[in-house]
Amino acid sequence: MEPSVFIYLQFLRDNLLHLPGVTERLCFETPAFYVNNKLFCRIKEDGETLVINTLERDKWLRHNSNIYYVTDHYLNYSYMLIHLDKADPDELKQLLFTAWSNRATKKLIKQYEGNFT
Repeated sequence: MEPSVFIYLQFLRDNLLHLPGVTERLCFETPAFYVNNKLFCRIKEDGETLVINTLERDKWLRHNSNIYYVTDHYLNYSYMLIHLDKADPDELKQLLFTAWSNRATKKLIKQYEGNFT
């Protein structure tokens, strides 16, 4: 694996593993993150691209198609791809949280919200 993969993976772990119900395991032999056994993001085989679940794909593609994009394979799914080397860390954090919340149960979301009250 390229050294950058470890940096990206650490960023993902730092921003995801504290969320209720998140687990990390392999998907197509690459690191992936799940909630309720539902995949919500994974690093692609190239080690520099993130596959992420989103309900706002068109918004992000319009925002910056040099960073956010989709291939034919993902057209019929609620996923998009992100060039990790070009992504803004704050935008990526927002996308990761949203991907988690789209897949999390109401109970897990309440658990998360309860940590801040």
